[in-house]
Amino acid sequence: MTAPGLTEAGFAPAKINLYLHVTGRRADGYHLLDSLVAFADFGDRVTARPAASLSLDLGGPQAAGLAAIGPDNLVLRAARLLADHAGITPGAALHLYKTLPVASGVGGGSSDAAAALRVLTRLWRLAGDQQSLVPLAARIGADVPVCLFARPAWVGGSGERIEPAPALPAVGIVLANPGIELSTAAVFAARCGPFGAAGRFAPMPRDAAGLAAALRSCRNDLTAAAVGLVPEIAAVLAALTRLPGALLTRMSGSGATCFALFADRTAADRACAALAAAEPGWWCAAGGLVAGGSVAGGSVAGVEVSR
Repeated sequence: MTAPGLTEAGFAPAKINLYLHVTGRRADGYHLLDSLVAFADFGDRVTARPAASLSLDLGGPQAAGLAAIGPDNLVLRAARLLADHAGITPGAALHLYKTLPVASGVGGGSSDAAAALRVLTRLWRLAGDQQSLVPLAARIGADVPVCLFARPAWVGGSGERIEPAPALPAVGIVLANPGIELSTAAVFAARCGPFGAAGRFAPMPRDAAGLAAALRSCRNDLTAAAVGLVPEIAAVLAALTRLPGALLTRMSGSGATCFALFADRTAADRACAALAAAEPGWWCAAGGLVAGGSVAGGSVAGVEVSR
């Protein structure tokens, strides 16, 4: 039972694919991937307080995009799944403050669902740690398990193989999105061409310039397909490349959000302000990457989730 008046809160950071290689395709149609996943120090926030029934209130600048999805959004799906797994009646007043755009390639929905699992586990005083939530997370979506830990990770298979990556160097990042939603399924369906090899590298560079140099030998294999569906992505990539101090520019995930890496957060903040002034219709955000550990307060060992 939850203590009266107790409120739990959880951070749902933006997920960035620093590179994403498509290495093959399984017989069941799932694509095989190799990616270095990182998390920004900005994102959404989920809070929960005791209630007799389950509800979700939305707020924040990107709330309207999620409201259109209705009651089947990933936060409520996560809550119902966790309650069913625990054998309890789901009761919580959830609030999601949404700053990340919907269907944008930065794992906003997956990160929100992961935060909901963590928050409700505490609110409902359920046994187990984050590692024990991985099988449940995988039932919600392919990106949800890695978002549970919100720390750098190598991701393989169809997203089920997660291995901790070394701590990242201090690096600034700017994210930009042209304000257009893009379906992940549509991008994978549009992808064509040969499959690539894994792009993992070692050791992890010690500074932002070294990280950008290591990542230049990698790519995002979904970029051409995404640009074919949303040509504005090419304009976003070009604008990020022109920003003073940009070390590397790339699309994240299946798009349409793209990013640029910078030497530090100050340089990223300055560049983001310039980009927002030049392109007021775009969504832009700046900050740093989570170096290691976990914004969720835990750590991840290598996990593999059955599909």
